[in-house]
Amino acid sequence: MNTHQMVGAIAVTVLGLGTMPLRAQHELVGQWDGVIAILGNDLGITVVFEATGAQITAQIDIPQQGAQGLPLANLRFDDPNVHFELPAAQGTAVFDGRVQGDSVTGDFTQAGYTGTFSLHRAEPAAAEPAAQEAQPYVEEEVSFRNDAILLAGTLTLPDADGPHPAVVMITGSGAQNRDEELFGFKPFRIIADHLTRHGIAVLRYDDRGVGGSTGSVSQATSEELAGDVLAAVGLLEARSDIDPRRIGLIGHSEGGIIAPIVAAQSSDIAFIVLMAGTAVTGERILLAQGEAILRANGATEARLQAQREMQQQIFAVVRSGAGMEQLAANLREQIQASLDSLPVEQRAAITDEDAFVNSRLEGQLSMIRSPWFRFFLDYDPAVTLEQVTVPVLALFGELDLQVPLVVNREPLTRALERGGNDAVTIRVFPRANHLFLTAETGSPNEYPTMEKEFVPGFLEEMTDWILARVAKGDS
Repeated sequence: MNTHQMVGAIAVTVLGLGTMPLRAQHELVGQWDGVIAILGNDLGITVVFEATGAQITAQIDIPQQGAQGLPLANLRFDDPNVHFELPAAQGTAVFDGRVQGDSVTGDFTQAGYTGTFSLHRAEPAAAEPAAQEAQPYVEEEVSFRNDAILLAGTLTLPDADGPHPAVVMITGSGAQNRDEELFGFKPFRIIADHLTRHGIAVLRYDDRGVGGSTGSVSQATSEELAGDVLAAVGLLEARSDIDPRRIGLIGHSEGGIIAPIVAAQSSDIAFIVLMAGTAVTGERILLAQGEAILRANGATEARLQAQREMQQQIFAVVRSGAGMEQLAANLREQIQASLDSLPVEQRAAITDEDAFVNSRLEGQLSMIRSPWFRFFLDYDPAVTLEQVTVPVLALFGELDLQVPLVVNREPLTRALERGGNDAVTIRVFPRANHLFLTAETGSPNEYPTMEKEFVPGFLEEMTDWILARVAKGDS
């Protein structure tokens, strides 16, 4: 689950767009995955260079900051040197690198501090359909509204006579596109392809403020986002090629919170699939998540304790509405202390310490003040799960550090049992992380370099379970 925390100081306000002459296509066109290394942290990035007429354009994803498809400016290529920039409100991020075969390495600078970056040419995800392969189904661009919010998506339909069973895909937290793309991995696209090939229509759509959708996901609570899902269901119900009695939901991470909300509110939902769905309050998730990730990354007990204390102070301020100035001062002090403790060579990389501290502070305060965070902190999914009466498939990753198995499996099971729901299947995938990729530790730091393929049996388990539900009429 994305906690909306800024890992680096890159802002995401876009100011410009750059192009590059066509002669650079051979060297650069395609997707490159990698990291920015700054102050001992790795911030994952994906850069895509595309041919547009006689020019090259480029965009960057910064998944840990919820940023997708940001245009890059001032692209220059003087073989083997490449230069591009990300204009931002807090200072332009500048990348100067050197292309060597299938890798790019170089220097990164922004807002008074410097680091390095590296990129590696991405291989196509093995689980995705080959670009040259004719899809054995129909793909249709659709849009629908939830009051003033316009949502844009893709509906894939089996190439057979309907009406078809269908699912609506619900993304995790943060600003996600319809494929829930992360480091070049497109889990929702892969799931949609697999399900549609097996006779199940799939609707996936861009989150608010992403792609073709309007609004702002950070200003909406999970309950408000449930309204977007209901609107998506309404779109499907209005179509003659969809069976309105066999519409289900697949929610990942925060989507696993939203799906039960919708199922409890609407009698039109036939089943739900929860991919790494939570069953405890946001407070418990954030505490468990923070500790698990820090431990996996080798943090000391003192560092763990300091984080717990700061988290508790944040929670208290959000609940009371008082003490924000003191919290900001304490956060500033913590950031400064972290800066002061850096090794000499890392400290020397920061040319403007005030800009660095201010940038980190504003990122944290923006998350803390958001309506999303205030709702998430105390919302208890177990209360809603008790009201879910339709069949439930709950999928967990053994090495998921963002929605830890040991914290969520038992509360989820007990909540559904209390509600009298006996149509529940729970499956744990060995060595799977939060994305259901095969992991070593489960740390998000592994994401950029992982093989972009679901763990064995994941797609089959989900597909077979849904087909059994819609075939037997259990829903």
